Amino acid sequence: MEWKNIYRGFLMGISDLIPGVSGGTIAFLLGIYDRLLTSISGFFSKDWRRHIGFLLPLGIGMAAALLLFSRVIHFLLKHYFAPTQFFFIGLILGILPFMTRQANMKSSFKAHHYLILLTVAALLAATGFMAPADRAVITSLTPVSAILLFLAGWAASTAMLLPGISGSFILLLLGFYSTAIGALSDFNIPVMIVIGLGVVLGFIISSKVIHYLLNRHATLTFSIIIGLIIGSVFVIYPGIPESGTPFVMSGIALIMGLLVSNLFQPTAVKKKVK
Repeated sequence: MEWKNIYRGFLMGISDLIPGVSGGTIAFLLGIYDRLLTSISGFFSKDWRRHIGFLLPLGIGMAAALLLFSRVIHFLLKHYFAPTQFFFIGLILGILPFMTRQANMKSSFKAHHYLILLTVAALLAATGFMAPADRAVITSLTPVSAILLFLAGWAASTAMLLPGISGSFILLLLGFYSTAIGALSDFNIPVMIVIGLGVVLGFIISSKVIHYLLNRHATLTFSIIIGLIIGSVFVIYPGIPESGTPFVMSGIALIMGLLVSNLFQPTAVKKKVK
């Protein structure tokens, strides 16, 4: 068992609670993104025993973060919204130099790759202006609500694996974010199970697709991923706080995010794009 993955899963779980911040981005930051995709895809095959030692500690860490920090994140977003968002902006900006090296951007990117990058970034940034769906919080299941929550979990898990897109943000757009956070905070087992089943199925399918694209069309895929990461900054950008304590706290949080991002990067394994 790779028990050090517990802290990695913990960090990924915390990030997935923030609308606009992707667990996939944190996985890239920690240098485990390729391994994560391979292990999720391989776990549902005859070689599942080879991957359980990597995934189980990671899953424990993510589950612990989701259960322990759902209330903390809710408190921070409610009372310290701007500094919290600026901390994650720092994390995201800090990973971009690493990502450009991973993609071997200077030598492998052509004009159309930059065009795709900018288009993807603009499309994701535009979602920040979309109004979230207005849905009532679901606390008890009906056949219809169960299907909707299952599909929402599926969509969110796909976003979790894509750096730059947040599963929480997808839930927010679909109108199920409050339901998911409420289920975690109140330990609503039936709602958690239905969303969780959708997440698992989404992980299985999405990991295979993303893994295939990274292996067969690496430069194109990296242009999309970097575009998603850049676009996510605009999604979570809260605006410049008013002068005073919020402004100072946000500046400190941004610097801390950049420092934390650079702290983890030396552990990442560099993969050149062919």
